[in-house]
Amino acid sequence: MRKILLLLAILFISISSFAQSRHVSETTKKIVYSRDGGSCKCCGSSSSLEYDHITPYSCGGSSDVSNIQLLCQKCNRSKSNSCTCKIHNTRVGTNCCDKSTSTTKKSSSSSSQCTGTTKKGARCKNKTTNSNGRCHLH
Repeated sequence: MRKILLLLAILFISISSFAQSRHVSETTKKIVYSRDGGSCKCCGSSSSLEYDHITPYSCGGSSDVSNIQLLCQKCNRSKSNSCTCKIHNTRVGTNCCDKSTSTTKKSSSSSSQCTGTTKKGARCKNKTTNSNGRCHLH
């Protein structure tokens, strides 16, 4: 009986230690507000500010100071679960797919659609940054 209780206790502790919270603590909020100067990291607005996860929570982003930033409501809603503010075309986060972090404007060397064709004859839908205009499959 003791072994079963011990196993259940270990299982409960291990499950609870892996739980992650979306909640941003008051201490973290104060630090981030001070660090970001009380303004949106995208447009500089100081009204309707929200605490945003740089790497989205849904992609494994934590609620630590290093992963929280101030964004105004419009920029935060526009960013949603991506890394780009669609209003200002500015990278303000980390892309879930490639894990690259940036807070600068998009560069002119952005990806484009592959010019290759699939076996069925349709245009390839992959994106590429290769100078030949083709993705890794073509």
